[in-house]
Amino acid sequence: MSLRIAAVALGGLLAMDAARSAPAEIAIPGQRVFPESITSSGGRLFVGSIAHREILEVEPGASTATPWVAADDATGVGVYGVFADDRSRTLWACFSEFPGAHGGGSSALKAFDLASGAVKARYVLPGHDAFCNDIAVGPDGTVYVTDTNNMQIDRLPRAAASLEVWAGNGAFGPSGGILDGISVLEGRVIVNTLTTSKIFAVPIGPGGNAASISEVKLNRPILEPDGMRAFGKDSVLLVESGGPGRLSKLTIHGNTGEVATLKDGYPQGPVSVTVLGTSAYVVEGQLNLLFDKGTENRPTQPFHATAVAVGAP
Repeated sequence: MSLRIAAVALGGLLAMDAARSAPAEIAIPGQRVFPESITSSGGRLFVGSIAHREILEVEPGASTATPWVAADDATGVGVYGVFADDRSRTLWACFSEFPGAHGGGSSALKAFDLASGAVKARYVLPGHDAFCNDIAVGPDGTVYVTDTNNMQIDRLPRAAASLEVWAGNGAFGPSGGILDGISVLEGRVIVNTLTTSKIFAVPIGPGGNAASISEVKLNRPILEPDGMRAFGKDSVLLVESGGPGRLSKLTIHGNTGEVATLKDGYPQGPVSVTVLGTSAYVVEGQLNLLFDKGTENRPTQPFHATAVAVGAP
C-alpha cells in the first residue's frame, strides 16, 4: 500500500471515529463573534468569524471551537465563507469588508494549508466593489466564489494566478439580490440569492466556460437561503435564514427542485451548514445584531453550531 493510499485510509477512519463521537452542540466562544460559515475535513470543523476576523477550529470529537488562523492586518475585513478541499489540502476563505468598516481592504479569496494554517496564496476579486461571500470547488480543482455585490460567480482554475469573472451579467438578478450560497453538482454550479430567494444552475461547458444560466423551479418557496453544501450527486443541504429558520434538503433534477424540510426552528439565524459523517452541523450567526441599525449594542446569545442527523448522502 502506498503512503498516499494509507494516509487517505487513515483519514477516513479518523473521520468515522470523529463522526461517531460528534457532539450534539459545538460552542463558539466569545462575545459578538458573528460566525458566518462552517466547513469540515477529516473529522475537524472550521468556522469563520466576521467580527473577530479569525478562523476557528474544532478538533475531532471536541465540543468547543478554538482559534486556528488569527486576524490579519486588514482591520476592516472579516471572514465570510470557508470551504475545506481535502484533495488540495486547502482551506479556502472569503475575506470581505464588514458593516461599519470603510476602506478596510480589498475583498479577497485566501488559501490556507489545511495541516498548518499557513497562508498559501491570496487572490483579489476582480471588479469594483466586489464582495467574496461563499466558495465551492469542482472535481477538476477549479474554485468558484460568489461575488455578492456584483451578482456574479468568479472562478480560479487550478494553478491559475488570478480570479476571473465566470458567470452573471445580470442573469442572477439585479444588484441587491445577494448572490450567496454555492455548490457544485454533476457538472453544474448551483447558487442561491438571499433576498429574492431563488436557486440558479450554471452548467460547466467545454473548456470550463459557463453555459446558459437557468433558474431552478422549486416545489415550495424557500425563505432567504444562505449557505449550502453538496449532499450526494443530485442534492444540497441548505439553510433558510428567513422566518423561523430551517435546514432543508434540495434535490435537483434538470431545472426543477424538490425541497424537503429536515429541521424547523433556528431562532438565532442559521447561516451555514456542513456535513460530518451522518450529521449536518448548522451554525447560527445572529447577524441581525451586526447588520441591522439600532442593534449594535444589544447583547448576543452564546454562539453555537448544532447537529442534525441526516444519514449518508
